[in-house]
Amino acid sequence: MKPRHTGDSGLASRLRQKLRFPVMAGPMFIASTPAQVIAQCKGGILGAIPALNPRSTALLDEALVEIKASLAAHDATPGSRPAAPFAVNLVVHRSNDRLDADLDLICKHRVPLVILSLGAPKEVMDAVHGYGGLVFNDVISNRHAHKCAENGTDGLIAVAAGAGGHTGNISPFALVQEIRQWWTGMLALSGCIATGRGILAARAMGADFAYIGSPFLACAEANTSAEQKAMIVASDAADVMITDCFTGVAATFLRPSIEANGLDPKNLTRDRSQGINVKGGGSNHKAWRDIWSAGQGVGAVTESLPTELYLDRLFEDYQAAKAAFRRQLDHADH
Repeated sequence: MKPRHTGDSGLASRLRQKLRFPVMAGPMFIASTPAQVIAQCKGGILGAIPALNPRSTALLDEALVEIKASLAAHDATPGSRPAAPFAVNLVVHRSNDRLDADLDLICKHRVPLVILSLGAPKEVMDAVHGYGGLVFNDVISNRHAHKCAENGTDGLIAVAAGAGGHTGNISPFALVQEIRQWWTGMLALSGCIATGRGILAARAMGADFAYIGSPFLACAEANTSAEQKAMIVASDAADVMITDCFTGVAATFLRPSIEANGLDPKNLTRDRSQGINVKGGGSNHKAWRDIWSAGQGVGAVTESLPTELYLDRLFEDYQAAKAAFRRQLDHADH
């Protein structure tokens, strides 16, 4: 039998108290910007940015200075709602030649929460814990969750089927209930959550936080083109496909963006002898830049809005969903 790791259930409640509502923003490669993180935190959710979005460690330093200064100024403004904490996503795979330098910078700035991807090295967790930071790990399976727990993670992000980017393939119901059999610590759920009802459903299933990414691709502060924002708004779940042809790992992409680059989505072939190259036509198909990723929840994204306005509407939708559910329960009880 696998060891049972319970985690610290008190951390989740303390973190939720710092948020306006239980939402964590997904760090989106290329798309997330310091301005968007600041808007997310001001809007009351945990904002997040990949460490690799600033194109050098020096630029990451500037970004963290900007985020911290803006949030401090916001909190010093009389009558303002306290800003939520922020997170930095750190890729801990050996291919990341900036890992050590970026980790040193994260420790220097005492980033409140660090999201680890593609690994769970204990030495990285120990470094973050050394200054009092929290560590979350992306996981796509119960086995992966156990490994992260064994190495000392504070929280798990269950990446379920339908999530954007490097996605999972397990139903959120199955993934959450398997993890919750042994993990009582912090748990976020990722995959198609874009409405107040989705947030409430994630909480009802046993997650402490809803983990939301794709809707922020369409927001004004995202580093996405007007064309990409428009495609996110126009797309629905049927426009999202999964392929390993562009990155070597199964990931979600918008079918219309593949077609716009002269490729046939039905006839993609990865040329493994040449690394991550795609056969089948087209001359300009750099993954993530020209071919755009999104999760299956894009059908709920109907406008391109400033981040704070989107969050105000999402908060109102969440409050309405809770009220409606309470009425349903009261009616059922009578």
